[in-house]
Amino acid sequence: MVKVEGTLEELRELFVEGAKREARKQAKKVGADVVKSGVKATKKRVKSAWQRYMGQKKNQIKIKRGPRKGRLDLKRMAAEFRRKQRK
Repeated sequence: MVKVEGTLEELRELFVEGAKREARKQAKKVGADVVKSGVKATKKRVKSAWQRYMGQKKNQIKIKRGPRKGRLDLKRMAAEFRRKQRK
């Protein structure tokens, strides 16, 4: 058995706080490794035709007046998209 001497704060720092700090450090390191390995393993998802259509500025139809002025008119955009898909 080993005899340890010191004040209560010193002992707490030695055993409790030090152990907590060490555990946090290890958890952070393991988490960082998981994130790094996860980024390389996942592939980027392929966008659907609608998502590609929405992303193009020339296809975006905006509402011109009223309380929703400036927002995208999704109803008209969807109709236009379906029309183009039929061609």
